[in-house]
Amino acid sequence: MAQNTTKKHEFQAEVKQVLDIVIHSLYTDREVFIRELVSNASDALEKLRYIQLTEKDIYDENLPLEINIRTDSEESSITIEDHGIGMSEEELVENLGTIARSGSKAFLKAVAESGGVSENLIGQFGVGFYSVFMVADTVEVYTHSREKEGKGLLWKSDGGGEYEIEPAEGVRRGTKIVVRLKEDAKEFSDPGRVNEVLTHYSGFVLFPIMLNGEQVNKIRPIWMRSKGEVSDEEYNEFYKFQADAFDDPLYRLHFSSEAPLEINALVFVPAENPERWGFGKSDPGVSLYCKKILIDTKPEGLLPDWLRFLKGVVDSADIPLNISRETMQDSALAKKIGQVITGRFIKMLEDESKKDPAKYGEFYKRFGIYIKEGVVSDMKNSGQLARLLRYESSSTEKGGLTTLEDYVSRMKEGQSEIYYLYSPTRELLESGPHMEAFRARGLEVLYLYEPVDEFVMT
Repeated sequence: MAQNTTKKHEFQAEVKQVLDIVIHSLYTDREVFIRELVSNASDALEKLRYIQLTEKDIYDENLPLEINIRTDSEESSITIEDHGIGMSEEELVENLGTIARSGSKAFLKAVAESGGVSENLIGQFGVGFYSVFMVADTVEVYTHSREKEGKGLLWKSDGGGEYEIEPAEGVRRGTKIVVRLKEDAKEFSDPGRVNEVLTHYSGFVLFPIMLNGEQVNKIRPIWMRSKGEVSDEEYNEFYKFQADAFDDPLYRLHFSSEAPLEINALVFVPAENPERWGFGKSDPGVSLYCKKILIDTKPEGLLPDWLRFLKGVVDSADIPLNISRETMQDSALAKKIGQVITGRFIKMLEDESKKDPAKYGEFYKRFGIYIKEGVVSDMKNSGQLARLLRYESSSTEKGGLTTLEDYVSRMKEGQSEIYYLYSPTRELLESGPHMEAFRARGLEVLYLYEPVDEFVMT
C-alpha cells in the first residue's frame, strides 16, 4: 500500500483573515486576480533570467522564458504557468501559507482604516496571490524549483483554513497554477474575456504571454522609447503595473542620457505615501535593469534613502550584467547613476513647484517628510532641497505655505536670521508666550510641526 505523503498545514492567523476578507468582499473587479498571477509569474522569470547569468546548473535549463495561459470552458478552469525559479517545499509554505513574504498585517490594517477592500489594496501589500480565491473553488499550484535536486510538488487549497502539499510527478521547472472557477466566475474560462484582461493589465510584461498558444503582448520596454511615443494612458498603465497600484501617479520623470553614462529612466511619484499610514519604512521602489535585463528589484545604494518613495525603472548599459546585489551597494558606478537621477528629479520638482504651486502643495503634504530627510542627510543636494521646503508661518493663513526664499524676501531691515517655533499645532504656537515676543517686534515666524523640522533648521 502506497504511503500517504500529503502534508496538511493551517494558514497563519493573519492569512486566514486576509482570505476571509478577500473571499467575502463585495469587490467587483475580480479580474485583478489574472493581473496578480501574471505579475508573480513575470517576477519568477525575471529572477531566473538573472540567476542564469552566473549559474549554469539549472533544472530544465532549456525551457522558454514565457508565461503560458490556458483556458478550458468545459472544465471551467484557467491555468497560468511560468518556467521561472519555482519553489521548494519550504518556499511554498513561506510564500503561500505565512505572512513572512506577504504584507498581510499591513493589508489588514489598511482594510480596517479604509473601511473595506479597494482595488488599490489587493496588490499594494503583497497579498495578490490570495485574490485568486475571489473566483476559485479550489486552487492547485504545481511547482519545481530551479535546483536539480529539487522535486515536483503540489500545493492545493479551497481558501479555507487549511492547505495541503504533496509530491507530484512530471512537474517542469517553474510554477503552474490551476484555478477551478466558481459558478459565477466562469467568464474567466473564456479566452476572449481573458485576452481583454491581459490587454488591459499586462501589456508591459517583458516576457511573451501565450494565451492558448497565441502571443498576446508586444514586448517593447516603455522606458526605452522616447517621450513623444508614449501617451499619458500608457505611462499610467505602466506605473500601475510596475508599482502594483491602481491610481494614477502624481508626477513622472522620463529621460534618457548618453553622457557621462548611458541611462534610460522612468520614475513616478505615487499618489499616496504608505509610510503615512504607519506601515514602516518602505523598501527602494526603483528597479535596476541592464539592457532590459532585470538586475535588482530593490537595489540598495542606487538612490539616496530619502528617495525610497519613488517607483519605476532605471536601465543602464554601463552596469555589468554579472554584478551582484552585494557589490551594487558599494558600486561607484551605481552611485553615479543615482546622482544623475537625483539631480534630474530635484530639478523636476523645482519646475513643478513653480508651474503648479497647488499641486506641489499636495505633493508636499504627502511627501514633504522625505524632502526634509534629504536636507538633513544628503549633503550634496541639501542646498537645492532646501528650496523645496514649505512651511506655514505667522504671515500665512492656516494651511498656506511659504518658501524659505519668500520668507527671506519679507525679512525686516537689519534682520539676519530666520525665526521659527516648534509645536505640534498652530493653535499651540499662536497662543504661546514666545509668539507674543515676536508679534511685539513685528517679526514673521515659521511654524514647525514635525520633530525632523528642528534638525532641518539647525
